[in-house]
Amino acid sequence: MRRRTLAREHALKILYQVEITHRELDLILLDYWKMEDVTDEEVMAYAKIIVAGVLKEIKTLDDKIAYYATNWQLKRMAVIDRNVMRIGLFELQYTTDIPPKVAINESVELAKKYGDLESSKFVNGILDKIHKKEIVEPRN
Repeated sequence: MRRRTLAREHALKILYQVEITHRELDLILLDYWKMEDVTDEEVMAYAKIIVAGVLKEIKTLDDKIAYYATNWQLKRMAVIDRNVMRIGLFELQYTTDIPPKVAINESVELAKKYGDLESSKFVNGILDKIHKKEIVEPRN
């Protein structure tokens, strides 16, 4: 598995723990990396970038997801779906080295793997809507 794909998976699991346990991030990270026995510094570093970025921008991310998720309240969404979309939207809005289509596809794959049967369609629909309306891609 590619390193960034793996980092996204770890970030999703960490964000899930943050939301469910309400423990301090530093404690979660310490326990998480030991439990998962992850030693790849590049994977750990990118997972930390995602987690820190999502948590820093969570209000902005959540507001945008809620705006585009018509007829859905954020708090009623599955925890996995919510965090997958946060990761995808964070990459869409705050990274410059990941093409939007890759960010969306990686989120859809996470939703397929960790969400329920409809999660991937739900995630794809919302992230694609945001991408088409708000994300300007550079022209070649």
